[in-house]
Amino acid sequence: MSKLIAKSSKLANVCYDIRGPVLDKARAMEEEGHKIIKLNIGNLAVFGFEPPDEIVQDMIRNLAATAGYTDSKGLFAPRKAVMHYTQQKNVAGVTVDDIYLGNGASELIVMSLNALLDNGDEVLVPAPDYPLWTAAVSLSGGRPVHYQCDEQADWLPDIDDIRAKITPATRGIVVINPNNPTGALYPDSLLREIVELARRHGLIVFADEIYDKTLYDGATHTSIASLADDVLFVTFNGLSKNYRSCGYRAGWMVVSGDKKPAADYIEGLNMLASMRLCANTPGQLAIQTALGGYQSIKDLVAPGGRLARQRDLAYELLSAIPGVSVVKPKAALYMFPKLDAKMYPIDDDQQFAYELLAEEKVLIVQGTGFNWRTPDHFRVVFLPNSDDLTEAIGRIARFLEHYRKRHAVAAPVVAPHVPLRAVP
Repeated sequence: MSKLIAKSSKLANVCYDIRGPVLDKARAMEEEGHKIIKLNIGNLAVFGFEPPDEIVQDMIRNLAATAGYTDSKGLFAPRKAVMHYTQQKNVAGVTVDDIYLGNGASELIVMSLNALLDNGDEVLVPAPDYPLWTAAVSLSGGRPVHYQCDEQADWLPDIDDIRAKITPATRGIVVINPNNPTGALYPDSLLREIVELARRHGLIVFADEIYDKTLYDGATHTSIASLADDVLFVTFNGLSKNYRSCGYRAGWMVVSGDKKPAADYIEGLNMLASMRLCANTPGQLAIQTALGGYQSIKDLVAPGGRLARQRDLAYELLSAIPGVSVVKPKAALYMFPKLDAKMYPIDDDQQFAYELLAEEKVLIVQGTGFNWRTPDHFRVVFLPNSDDLTEAIGRIARFLEHYRKRHAVAAPVVAPHVPLRAVP
């Protein structure tokens, strides 16, 4: 008899439900011939959002010269372009040597935590969060500690909750701004409060700013690293979202601020960068052209632009469903609607997502997949064109109507000793 081979115990508390069990079910349904409307992932290309043509042409023309390894941190020219971009964002003191190119920001997020954390070290992560952050902390031996973002305050982080959760074991704080999954954009006043906490407690600020150009209604983004030079910042960005280039896996990490006490940590980053040899070279070649070229994202997010129109449509349609409330996003590609718990008594929101998929062939991600504490939220992307978006949210509305009716009918006839279930 073969010995069972188990996964690492480090994966016990790791989830990534954006590509999780519900997606597996959706794939099985597609193989059976069903057409699924996918609102689960910010994969822009499949919805007709193309990267700027000049990026594509640059990669094609240079592809023959990309077979070799590059410097472990990346090619000089794209790193210099990132350096110039940090200057535009008013981040002081960044040199080319402070910049690491990666296979998307995701690789660099994991690298930054691997280089820092020992077993039992804590990192403050927002709830809800982009789940890679929680997973990467756990896989690095650390303990993710979730601070709450306040839906009643447009999903801004609760500074008092952050303060209360800092312990001697806390090493850093993650700031996802603009935010995924809520679409929140943080004001300078809040960012300064976070910087002050980091300064007082000697914390690293990990700033995920991948959506910093995907802004609506004339909003502007402040890079938190521009607000101080006496705190260590590690900032992440890339081409995936602002330049609709998810598959190119072209991201960067910038170390800035008070670097002198962090010499040993930076040595660790350099070691890990060398161990993976380098980021993919074709993706690196897209960075300089992207940052220096016409910023077509502005057309998409401007009033009347496709992303702005679809955001407005999704907000209106979701808000019109009884028992559904949603904060209108100021940035990014997502909404995080709330379901009234009395109208929708959900015990298991993954099961809720399964049922929506089975009944209406719409794929969403349940709120607990973003480390939200209660099963009363879900995330949708508003990337499908207006007709498909209208159809998808119409199906969600129909499903929720049936859900309400089932529970309204079922509640009076259930015997007192039988516990109510989310689905009869």
